[in-house]
Amino acid sequence: MASGPAQAAALSAEQAKVVLAEVIQAFAAPENAVRMEEARDNACNDMGKMLQFVLPVATQIQQEVLKAYGFSCDGEGVLKFARLVKSYEAQDPEIASLSGKLKALFLPPMTLPPHGPGLGGSVAAS
Repeated sequence: MASGPAQAAALSAEQAKVVLAEVIQAFAAPENAVRMEEARDNACNDMGKMLQFVLPVATQIQQEVLKAYGFSCDGEGVLKFARLVKSYEAQDPEIASLSGKLKALFLPPMTLPPHGPGLGGSVAAS
């Protein structure tokens, strides 16, 4: 069902902000919020299970929005959008903030594992 070559969406920073906001709104839609909650419950805070249950649902939710902007309707389209957003993060604090909000919707907060005392003392801030 090829409807012509879908252009790899080249979005400006302003367009990327609009799309990011739409993707974040899609996660807030009641049906998607329920899907994500069920996926999180199934994952039980286990990183392997997060990849198995949560990431596919998050990818599907993003695909629904991104296909309207010329991204392919598969995981690759989501990855291309993520790379595009990443390329704007350093230049635009608003994009960086929106990107962080989006990631927080489906990625668990990263915590450093406790590895005993004295393995370097300081941790580089990200």
